[in-house]
Amino acid sequence: MLAEQRTAKWLARLEVALDRALPSADQVPQRLHQAMRHAVLGGGKRLRAQLVYAAGWACGANRSELDAPAVAVELVHGYSLVHDDLPAMDDDKLRRGKPTVHIAFDEATAILAGDALQALAFAVLAKTDAPAKTRIELVATLAEAAGTRGMCGGQQLDMDATGKWGPRSIPPLKTHKGQRIDINPVLASEIALERLHAMKTGALIRASVRMGALVGEAGDELLDLLDDFAHDLGLAFQIRDDILDVETDSSELGKSAGKDAAQDKLTYPALIGMAESKRRLQELREGMHYALRGLGKRAVPLRALAEFAIARGH
Repeated sequence: MLAEQRTAKWLARLEVALDRALPSADQVPQRLHQAMRHAVLGGGKRLRAQLVYAAGWACGANRSELDAPAVAVELVHGYSLVHDDLPAMDDDKLRRGKPTVHIAFDEATAILAGDALQALAFAVLAKTDAPAKTRIELVATLAEAAGTRGMCGGQQLDMDATGKWGPRSIPPLKTHKGQRIDINPVLASEIALERLHAMKTGALIRASVRMGALVGEAGDELLDLLDDFAHDLGLAFQIRDDILDVETDSSELGKSAGKDAAQDKLTYPALIGMAESKRRLQELREGMHYALRGLGKRAVPLRALAEFAIARGH
């Protein structure tokens, strides 16, 4: 079966599973449930859920056992977007080509919808048919990726860096004898930027791959290789996102374009330029393919998702 056909089946399966997991729109409290469904259904690349299925398939997992982690990661991703779009954060009015939740409903409902989506994600994982040990590993993996060492921590670093990332924000180092050591501000900012993205975007992508592999009972060596792949994929996805924010208009992007520059955010094109950013993408592409070298044909869907991360928007 071609990778595209396999992916299409996974996506169709996911949409059904998401619809079943979410409360119906006419269930009390209706407004909250409508907001949750608005946030999750009817759009999105579903990259994280596809990674769950693709990694699970590569490791020989039962497809039906991958539904719960695929749904859970999409619910957590949906919650993060709802909160990220709020006026207190990025203050965005467009997401996936439609009004953001706080615009379509109101801010208070958006906050509650995000909270409820996160809670629902862990309820879905807790009820899966996977063995108890696997369930615990899945919950722990997703919780760490969503917390202060992952997505939430990365969001805080992003907000802290906004408007403050230029060379003047990088103080000189001092030795224990008080000697001044000037450091390269671009290099320092790039290290900070990679850490930010590894937490804000990369952590949930790595968790998606790991959860699929855990369901497939992958060993430690394979888990490490897949984590290398997912690390590079998370960074590649974010660099491509930074490039698209510059090169694409809002109608194509599905969200407000040009916001990074307007808000003086720390991004790869702003820091190292567009040409170097695209060169980095190709380096990451090579790294992803190298990490998957031992999986043979079972890595085809993962390779296809890596290519998508590099080429989307072209």
